[in-house]
Amino acid sequence: MNIAVVGTGYVGLVTGTCFAETGNNVICVDVDEDKIQKMKNGVLPIYEPDLKNYFERNTKIGRLNFTTDLKEAVENSLLIFLCLPTPQDGNGSADLSYILKVAGDLGKLFSENSDLGFKIVIDKSTVPVGTSEKVSEEIKKYAPNFNFDVVSNPEFLKEGLAVDDFMKPERVIIGTSNEESKKYLEQLYEPFVRSGNPIYFIDEKSAEMIKYAANSFLATKISFMNEIANLCELTGANVDKVRAGVGSDSRIGKRFLFSGVGYGGSCFPKDVKALINTSKENEYDFKILNAVVEVNENQIERFLNKILKHFDNNINGKDFAVWGLAFKPNTDDVREAPALKIIKRLIEKGSSIIAYDPEAIETTKAILGDSIKYVADSYEALENSDALILITEWNEFRNPNFEKIKTLLKQPVIFDGRNVYDVNKMKEQGFYYYSVGRPF
Repeated sequence: MNIAVVGTGYVGLVTGTCFAETGNNVICVDVDEDKIQKMKNGVLPIYEPDLKNYFERNTKIGRLNFTTDLKEAVENSLLIFLCLPTPQDGNGSADLSYILKVAGDLGKLFSENSDLGFKIVIDKSTVPVGTSEKVSEEIKKYAPNFNFDVVSNPEFLKEGLAVDDFMKPERVIIGTSNEESKKYLEQLYEPFVRSGNPIYFIDEKSAEMIKYAANSFLATKISFMNEIANLCELTGANVDKVRAGVGSDSRIGKRFLFSGVGYGGSCFPKDVKALINTSKENEYDFKILNAVVEVNENQIERFLNKILKHFDNNINGKDFAVWGLAFKPNTDDVREAPALKIIKRLIEKGSSIIAYDPEAIETTKAILGDSIKYVADSYEALENSDALILITEWNEFRNPNFEKIKTLLKQPVIFDGRNVYDVNKMKEQGFYYYSVGRPF
């Protein structure tokens, strides 16, 4: 099939590349000329495991192409995927301006080229309930007689595992009542569900709600376990043992039960708040989600208080080594990253930061600039620092040389925001060790 993908962020680039990998002809379009030129030259603008191999293979054989010209991308494409940002607006709602702008542009193109044939416009972005109707209305404003359908097809990609998630989805959700759209999309996704995982054809509004419900539920699990961890600290229980016992219940499951400094990234924070906003618009008080947001914000403060308490509430002039800047391992994404929130607070209190991350240095520089020092080696960050603060659980941090850490730090102090290290081992090694929800 011929496919156009509008937007080349994490979702758009993974979507386009993976569709090309299964034999489709894909053209990705973006307004960022510099980004498009880099991709034409074989340079990936994001880090995502396994993406580079697929990207290079499909660009080389000509199945994956890039342009800034929406008309070029759309003219010969049956399927038009909208993979555009929906950032949080001032009131917590999802900003649909990017999507509706492109919808209007599509309407103008359809109006000027009425012989293009049937087109399927697919919302891949995370959007509030009712967005497919708004997209359809915006297109019809310019091309009222054009033959098209608007479909909701939410993505369920975990950054760091996005390619694997796309190639082997647990489920595919397709919101449409159009039989022709169903036929083409079933054909498109058939190669990805050969092991028997389902494709659900449902109405557009339910498809849009599913993505918000899924992300909000996962965020709720994280915040719940962080509350349990906080209670463990007060009672002397060990959250690791609690997690193992709770997670072994098949009704609950083991995933998203790890306590720490809270969730971040491009999805959970804005999606939870967007669903809260949808509830307000419908005059419903979603009490659980309001609590989830509050708990997540408080988790940063609790972690900072541990640092302050150790240094007698005075960290002015202290130097801290930070390991991990991305909001999670295996990505360079620092949007809503707990690390950046913690760093900003430490700087406000007069501290200096020396930071290391395997992939997120450049993306952090774009936000924090030269307000902190960046190093290319994890141990270099430790030299003459007053403590190590571990915030992102990259694999390379899991089994470091603890004797070397002690030698490089001014004093053997570790603040572990992801419970990476064993409490007893830290005692044996002679560290002052602070984690989340575990007695020391």
